[in-house]
Amino acid sequence: MSKLFVVPTPIGNLEDITLRAIRILKEADVILAEDTRTTGFLLKHYQIDKKIMAYHKFNEHKTLQGLIERLQSGKTLALVSDAGTPSISDPGFLLVRACVENGIEIECLPGATALIPALVNSGFPSDRFCFEGFLPQKKGRQKHLQELASETRTIILYESPFRLLKLLGEIVTYFGSDRLVAISRELTKIHEEKLRGTAPELIELLKDRTIKGEVVVIIKGKD
Repeated sequence: MSKLFVVPTPIGNLEDITLRAIRILKEADVILAEDTRTTGFLLKHYQIDKKIMAYHKFNEHKTLQGLIERLQSGKTLALVSDAGTPSISDPGFLLVRACVENGIEIECLPGATALIPALVNSGFPSDRFCFEGFLPQKKGRQKHLQELASETRTIILYESPFRLLKLLGEIVTYFGSDRLVAISRELTKIHEEKLRGTAPELIELLKDRTIKGEVVVIIKGKD
C-alpha cells in the first residue's frame, strides 16, 4: 500500500537515529532528500543502498504532482531533510498537505529536532512555548519582534550564525536589556555550546568571536 513516511534524521551525531527510521529508509521505494549528498553520507554510514531523489525548496512545487502520482501508483516514499524533522523549518509541508488532500496515508516517525533539546537546556519554562522558526529577514521582521515582546510563553527561534549578533541587538531593542536568553549551538556535535544570560551579556561574550554552526535561540517569556 502506498504511503509517505516522514523520517527525522540526526541533527549532528549520526547515532541519533531510531532503529525504525533505518528500517523505513531500507524498505522505501524512493527516498526524497533535501540534499542528496548529505543524505547519501547518512545512507552510506548505515549501509543503505536506495534510490534518492532531490526534494527541496527550489523544486518542491514543480515535483509535487509527479510525487503524488508515484504514491497513487503504489510506491512508498520516505521524506528526509538534511537534519531533524522534515516540515519543521524545512521542506515537507506541501507534500504532506497534498497527500492529505488526495487521501494518501502519511506516517511521521518521532525523532531528532533541534528545538526540544534547546528548550530543555535553557532552563526556562517548557510546559508552554512558542516556536517561531526563522524570523523574516527583512519585511515584517520588526513588527514580528514587537509582537513577540509581549509573549508570556518561552519563545524558540532558529537563526543563522551570521545574524545572531543582530538578533541579540534586536532583543535588547524590543524585549529590553534584562530579558533572559539561552543559546544552543551545534547541538549533538563535537563543538556543542550552550550559553545563558541577558542579551547584552551574550553580545559581550560573542562580539569578538566567529560564530559557526546551527543556532537555536530561546527567549524567556515576559513575566
